[in-house]
Amino acid sequence: MNSRERIIRALNHQSGPVPFDMGAFPTTGIHIRTMENLREYYGLEKKIPKVIEPFQMLGMVEDDLREAIGIDTVPLWSQGTMFGFKNEKWKEWTTPWGQKILVPGEFNTSCDKEKVYLYAGGDLDYPPAGIMPKSGYFFDSVIRQKPIDDDNLNPDDNLEEFTAITDSDLEYYKTMKRKMQDSPYFIAGNLGGTGIGDIACVPGPMLKEPKGIRDVEEWYVSTIIRRDYLHEVFTRQTEIALKNLEKIYAIMGDTISVVYICGTDFGTQISTFCSVNTFRELYAPYYKKINHWIHQNTNWKTFKHCCGAIESFLGEFIDVEFDIINPVQWTAAGMDRKYIKNTYGKNLVFWGGGVDTQKTLPFGTPDEVRREVIETCEIFSEDGGFVFNTVHNIQACTVI
Repeated sequence: MNSRERIIRALNHQSGPVPFDMGAFPTTGIHIRTMENLREYYGLEKKIPKVIEPFQMLGMVEDDLREAIGIDTVPLWSQGTMFGFKNEKWKEWTTPWGQKILVPGEFNTSCDKEKVYLYAGGDLDYPPAGIMPKSGYFFDSVIRQKPIDDDNLNPDDNLEEFTAITDSDLEYYKTMKRKMQDSPYFIAGNLGGTGIGDIACVPGPMLKEPKGIRDVEEWYVSTIIRRDYLHEVFTRQTEIALKNLEKIYAIMGDTISVVYICGTDFGTQISTFCSVNTFRELYAPYYKKINHWIHQNTNWKTFKHCCGAIESFLGEFIDVEFDIINPVQWTAAGMDRKYIKNTYGKNLVFWGGGVDTQKTLPFGTPDEVRREVIETCEIFSEDGGFVFNTVHNIQACTVI
């Protein structure tokens, strides 16, 4: 049984070996600092690591590390990063913590005594889009909200980053299809464009001069006082996304089997950001339309990332036809592992939850980590429906 077959069995809720993902998606990855330490632990060739996503400083998992650990997944991501430049024309850059890494050619920065600044599209003629404290390990978006005129809000302004797929993108997918179609690994698609209300995208880090509603607080306020505006944005975003997905599927077909739909979080450590009724009225129609189209027209499974105490939303995710939930933050309130497996495990695949990345993995002893991993695997893997990954990305200060 190869990697692809292992994950297909899990997705079909069939018993078998527990498959392992690291790096397939932007919420199942590993920080580049920890990844280099992991390579050293396994005695792999010394090489300068590449950052695949500069927003969270996630490392690109190379084939030798994939083979050494037994990772079953390979990522297929869209060409662009969160900051609007492509992963190409690599160059060296030294991080604030002193690590030498490879970054995309348009990864352009400036700095002062306390912070590093990153620019959308690499264009230094515009204000920075990202900011990293020199004591930090990843970038935060810079809020560049212009004054809001409620009488003249234009949904086009919040759709600037959601555009029709280009000929360059289609050529890229054709190239990737040729490279990946015979791979024994499971190809995981992060294609972009379907992030309905994803707060990571709202500030427009990929835009040089974002317009519309771009302040995170203002966006959450808008879910109450400007709901008609958001409906128009989501309606048109969904229309664009479905046309793009149709073109991508015509090229990729079944080379990929899972697509990352959305990273919108609805949970905190102890509760949810909004009510179930708000989810049903504002978000559910668009998720369902996207998921239904995928299920009617492809063999792909759909992947929903959502952190926190979201037990009350899991049934809603099933209703709008999500197949997979990640990161399975069972350490949050009301997310007991046995309960959510017994209650939702026949309809949802749990992709993640393997070990807690807030406490156990970075701060626990090896025995504590091993015990938690085994216990979680025993609970979630019964009758399939489980892909091992940590609870969100492996963080920068995790000790190897």
